[in-house]
Amino acid sequence: MRRMSAAEAARLVRSGDTLLIGGSGGGHAVPDALLEAIGARFRDSGQPRDITALHPVGLGDGKTRGAGHLAQEGLLKRVVSGTFVNSPGIAKLAIDEKIEAYTLPQGSLSQLMREMAAGRPGLLTRIGLHSFVDPRLGGGRQSRCATEDLVELVDFRGEEHLFYRPFAVDVALVRGSAADEDGNISMEHEAVTLEMLSIAQAARRAGGIVIAQVKHIVPRGSLHPKMVKVPGILVDALVHVPEQWQTFETQNSAAYSGHQRVALEEIPRLPPGPRRIVARRGAMELFEGAICNLGSGISTGIANVAAEEGILRRICLTNEQGNIGGAPASGNEAGAAMSPDAQVDQPYQFDFYDGGGLDLAFLSFAEFDAEGNVNVSRFGGRIVGPGGFVNISQGAKRVIFGGTLTANGAPKAVRQVEQVTFSGRFARERGQPVLYVTERAVFRLGDDGPELIEIAPDCDLERDVLGAMGFRPRVSDNLRTMPAGLFADGPMGLAQRLPGTTPRAALERFAASLAAE
Repeated sequence: MRRMSAAEAARLVRSGDTLLIGGSGGGHAVPDALLEAIGARFRDSGQPRDITALHPVGLGDGKTRGAGHLAQEGLLKRVVSGTFVNSPGIAKLAIDEKIEAYTLPQGSLSQLMREMAAGRPGLLTRIGLHSFVDPRLGGGRQSRCATEDLVELVDFRGEEHLFYRPFAVDVALVRGSAADEDGNISMEHEAVTLEMLSIAQAARRAGGIVIAQVKHIVPRGSLHPKMVKVPGILVDALVHVPEQWQTFETQNSAAYSGHQRVALEEIPRLPPGPRRIVARRGAMELFEGAICNLGSGISTGIANVAAEEGILRRICLTNEQGNIGGAPASGNEAGAAMSPDAQVDQPYQFDFYDGGGLDLAFLSFAEFDAEGNVNVSRFGGRIVGPGGFVNISQGAKRVIFGGTLTANGAPKAVRQVEQVTFSGRFARERGQPVLYVTERAVFRLGDDGPELIEIAPDCDLERDVLGAMGFRPRVSDNLRTMPAGLFADGPMGLAQRLPGTTPRAALERFAASLAAE
C-alpha cells in the first residue's frame, strides 16, 4: 500500500477530473487535510483546474474548511452537492455565476453512489417530484450557467419518476479512523460512516483512484474485519494525519462514536424565546414510540424539549447521516448524535426514510406560501440547498414544519416561495398531514393551502398574525388558543400526557404493511 503526504496526494488530481468526496457537514469524516492540500496546490501552481466536485452532503465549518478549500475561481467547474450551507465560498461562486452549481437531495445522491458502484444506469425514484429538483421546476440548478440535465423526468409503469444520472469518478477521497498496512480502513472512532464503501467502489468501477485519509496506521491483521468499512483492495493511497479531529469542533467524543454512553437527560434546557415555544409546540405532536427525524435549525430544539420533559427515551430520534436513537447534535455538529443505539450507513437510512419509516419529521422552514409549499433551499440572496430535507419531508408519514412567523420584521409566510423544496399540492395528493408551527400561530395544510387552527394567547388575530403574513389563509371555524403551558417557564408535563400506541393500533399497522407487500 502506497503511503504519501497530503501534498503528494493532491498532485494525483488532474485538471478536468471528477472528484468524489466523502464526509458530512462540520468535519464528520471529512478528508479535510486532502481538500486543504488540493486548494493549496491550486493557489501555488494554478493546477488542477475545472474540477467537478461531487459530495452527497455539504462539507465545511461555515467558513473556509471542507469544500471551502476548493472555493477558488478556476479550480472548480461544477459542484454537485446536497447543500452549500457549510461552505459559503462555494455558494458565492454559484451566486456570481463562476461555477455550474447543482444542489440535489442528499439521500438521492447517497443512494446514487451505490448505483454507480454497481454500474447500474442511475437512480430511479419519486423523491424530488414537484420540487425545484424536478426538471419542470429547475432540475436542481442553482446557477444559470448550469445547463446540463442531471435529473430527468420519466414515466415508469404509468407513474412519474425522477432519474438521477450517474457520474464517472476519476478520484475519490475517503476518510477513516485507522488503516492497516494493506489499506483496510476502519471507522470506529468516526461520528458517522455515510457511504464511504460505495464511494470507493464507484471510483474503482469507473477506473478512478481512491485516496484515504486516516488518523492511525496499525499493523496488518490488527483490524477486526467487521470494523473495516473500506477494504484495502479498493484503496490506492494512504495519507496519515495523526492530528485528525473527529469533527471541526470536537477532537474526540466517545459519545459520538458510540464508545461511551452519556446521560441524555443532561441535554441543556432551551432558553426562553420563540425557538423554545416552537420546539415545545412541535413536541406536543410526539407519541409513545414515535420514530422521528429532526431537521437543522429551530427543529433541533425538539431533542432539548424531550429531554427536559423526561420523554427522550420513550421516542426514537434519528438523523439522516445514519444515527438511530440517542440525542442528535445541533449547530455545526449536526449529523452526529450522542449515545446512539445504532449507526447505519447513510444510504440505508435514506432507504428507511424514503420507504415511509418515519412517523414524524420535524423540519424548519425559511418560508411557506399560500399553496402550502415550503422553501429551505434558496432565499434572501442565499443558496443553501435541500440537504436531506426533500427525502425526509416527502417520505415521512407526518411533517411538522417549524419557524418564526417573521424574520427581522419581514413575513416568512409569503404569497409564493422563491424555490419549492416541499410541494403542498403533492402532499395533499398523497394524503400527507402537514403542520406549520410558529411562535404566534399554528396552521395545517388544508384543501386550499395553510389553514389557521391555533393562535397564541394575547395575540391579536389581525395585527399579530394575519397582518404579519404575505397572504390571508383560511381561518378555521374552530380556531383554538395555543396551550398556555407552551409559554410557561417549567415543563409542560408531556411525560404524563404522552399519547400511547395501543397494541391494537400497532397490530393494525403491521397487518396493513403485510397487505401492502
